[in-house]
Amino acid sequence: MTLLRAVARPMLASMFVVGGAAALKDPGPRAAKAQPTADLIKRLSPGLPVNGSNLTRVNGGVQMVAGLALATGHFPRTAALVLAATLPPTTVAGHSYWNEADPAARTNQRIHFLKNLSMTGGLLMATLDPDPHKKFIGRRAKDKVTAAAGSAADQLDHLRR
Repeated sequence: MTLLRAVARPMLASMFVVGGAAALKDPGPRAAKAQPTADLIKRLSPGLPVNGSNLTRVNGGVQMVAGLALATGHFPRTAALVLAATLPPTTVAGHSYWNEADPAARTNQRIHFLKNLSMTGGLLMATLDPDPHKKFIGRRAKDKVTAAAGSAADQLDHLRR
């Protein structure tokens, strides 16, 4: 793992590990914000034991595990994709600034909304991060073209003789 990956992945993952652990330990106010989503799921599938607290804990567990995987470099692209998939619904449920009446609370929620939006972008970029033991795909393609051109030139030379 390069120095950049060794530093950047844990930095990006830290919020998910800490936030996920907190949600698992104490869903608290997060559960109230997740309750409308839980109600929607319950209407779609009445047999599921879904409530805001359970939904918050499941989301927190997924984010913590995927965050740990990203931080440690175990399946980093898959972990980044899982985190990128869980963050938008969490953001909409938890930071719906458009519903805030108080200007200060609205500004605070908009900042968190945009922070999560930018983290989603970073996670999507992390899904493109190449295997550290392989060259970037563009470089590998260029090397293949160069090798093919060299092989074609050698074959042409052989035919000329």
